[in-house]
Amino acid sequence: MPDVIVVGEALIDVVHTGAGITEHPGGSPANVAYGLARLGVEAGFLTSIGGDDRGLAISTHLTGAGVHILPGSHCAGATSTATAIVADDGSATYSFDLVWQLATFAPTRPPRVLHAGSIASFLAPGAAGVKSVLRRCAGVSTVTYDPNIRPELLGSHYEARDIFEDLIPLTDVVKLSDEDAAWLYPRMSLEEAARHIRGLGADLVVITRGSNGSFLLTADTDISVPAVESVVADTIGAGDAYMAALILGLLSREGESLAPSVLESMALMASMAAAITVGRPGADLPSLAEVRARLVS
Repeated sequence: MPDVIVVGEALIDVVHTGAGITEHPGGSPANVAYGLARLGVEAGFLTSIGGDDRGLAISTHLTGAGVHILPGSHCAGATSTATAIVADDGSATYSFDLVWQLATFAPTRPPRVLHAGSIASFLAPGAAGVKSVLRRCAGVSTVTYDPNIRPELLGSHYEARDIFEDLIPLTDVVKLSDEDAAWLYPRMSLEEAARHIRGLGADLVVITRGSNGSFLLTADTDISVPAVESVVADTIGAGDAYMAALILGLLSREGESLAPSVLESMALMASMAAAITVGRPGADLPSLAEVRARLVS
């Protein structure tokens, strides 16, 4: 069993820029699995990949980095897509063609970390399977969750928020962007939203704020960590790079508590991974060697 298992959607990003149209393997959970493997973490991925050429491209991309695609992840249907329109400032807006189902997951032993999130945790029928996996691993694995909100796929705001909040007691770490937090809790400040989420059961809540850095909250402390400056090619995969590096930090603690110095070190590495990612087109997440080289430069 890999150290980390990631559960969620894999798809093809169809990216429109001023230079034309390109296709890249993507999907937030797939990017996290890929990012973990690039960081030297043994990662397994439970997903739904179609039997077409796009599905083959995703499988080749992930396994080439060292990701273990778990049994039940291949299906006969078409591979899902996300169309990204990239603006001149590098920001991206998305539309989706996505069907989400999930195979039954019965690990021989629980992973050290289970990560889930994004569209897969909201979209039926597969969302019920994601919740079942979280319930199976809660209390025995460190469970991390990134909702990666996509409003156009979530139905009503209240229903989506209820689904999100229903999953929090099964998690240990919740990471979300400032845009996610503002959509879920429009009447709260980011700090208020983080405290509300922690109150639902998470031990650590992390809110990323783009160029304004990240905010981390536990029962004992809260800190803000600046972002790492970078020339932006586009923002695709930045949050996933942050998440992958954050999971690496959790694995590397070796029993250390989430003291401010530990949180700061974890957030700095995660911010560096995100900064490297935004500096090049697509979800091209960095290797551990690249992150370490930038940290000491």
